[in-house]
Amino acid sequence: MSVSVLLVDDQPLLSLGFRLVLEAQPDITVVGEAGDGAQAIRMTRALRPDVVLMDVRMPVLDGIEATRQIIASGSAARVLILTTFDLDEHVYAALRAGASGFLLKDVPPAGLISAIHAVAGGHAVVAPAVTRRLLDTFLPHLPPEGGQASSKTDRLTEREREVLVLVGRGRSNGEIAEELHVSEATVKAHVGRLLGKLELRDRVQIVVYAHENRLV
Repeated sequence: MSVSVLLVDDQPLLSLGFRLVLEAQPDITVVGEAGDGAQAIRMTRALRPDVVLMDVRMPVLDGIEATRQIIASGSAARVLILTTFDLDEHVYAALRAGASGFLLKDVPPAGLISAIHAVAGGHAVVAPAVTRRLLDTFLPHLPPEGGQASSKTDRLTEREREVLVLVGRGRSNGEIAEELHVSEATVKAHVGRLLGKLELRDRVQIVVYAHENRLV
């Protein structure tokens, strides 16, 4: 199945580089290029790409607000954030806005292609070490567990809480299955129930939720 991609970057040379890498793949089609967030929103609406490869810092409208508006519009497009620095505070905001993950701009071609396929397939791209450093930077500024988030956590069974914590630590389904002595299918089912009960969009938001609420 071919994956359609919209490139969003205000640096033409970088955008060209990504296009050359992606168009060399038989199952990836670049449907357009946008130079700012406002244009990205319009082109996402018109072209309906499977994946939006979104830069963060751009003129007119930045990638965070563009991501927020694309997700809020109900678009089926998945947003994959590109950033130069792994501790960019804007990346955290983008994840909260509904992005399905983030990549550093120096990602190897194979990593970029793999991430696009993963996101298009409904998965999230979470680099545990990078995510850990990112969240460490902002944990002191996050509210303690309580209120609405706490009431959502209270809906979980003991096993679902265990899975939540392990996902928050960056474990894969296979690693969680091995640790809890269950099948990967069972773990996948638990993750699906977590998404429903916590009203989250994907695995990335589970990671953010776990850290925001001091569960990890």
